[in-house]
Amino acid sequence: MTMALDHLHFMGIALELSHEAQRQGNRPLGALIVAADGEILAQGGNEVYSEFDPTAHGEIVVIRRAARRRQSVDLSGCTLYTAMEPCPMCCWAILEANVSHLVLGGRHAGIGRRDLGDYSVEAMLKFTGRQIDLVTGVRTDECESMRLAWIAARAARGLGPR
Repeated sequence: MTMALDHLHFMGIALELSHEAQRQGNRPLGALIVAADGEILAQGGNEVYSEFDPTAHGEIVVIRRAARRRQSVDLSGCTLYTAMEPCPMCCWAILEANVSHLVLGGRHAGIGRRDLGDYSVEAMLKFTGRQIDLVTGVRTDECESMRLAWIAARAARGLGPR
């Protein structure tokens, strides 16, 4: 049985996970994967700096955890919530894991990110011919404000935006 998931609630969890990732010295990005019945299968955040792993983006972290928990690489029927639009690497992993629904908070265009060119999830879907149920605009202002504050704090310390 599929039930309607509360996008505002689950994005709130992604925001909390984002703050936790930042407290651990990582980019402020939290994500979670929710089964169709509303059970959280996996949650986590960006671990790039704390794990010294350039692939440990929040979405990758939760895909790995959910797949292990399910003992399957097929996450069909699941919804992935992420506080920031996934990068191309993460978007591809989401598609490869057969995640059915993707719910986004912030967008790269919304924070003025220019290092990804014309990339967006929609552009990736068009480029690859793949499909996913995409929901945008969920707590966008909060998600983008959090990321912009992090970028500003890094700039104040003489660091780049990444």
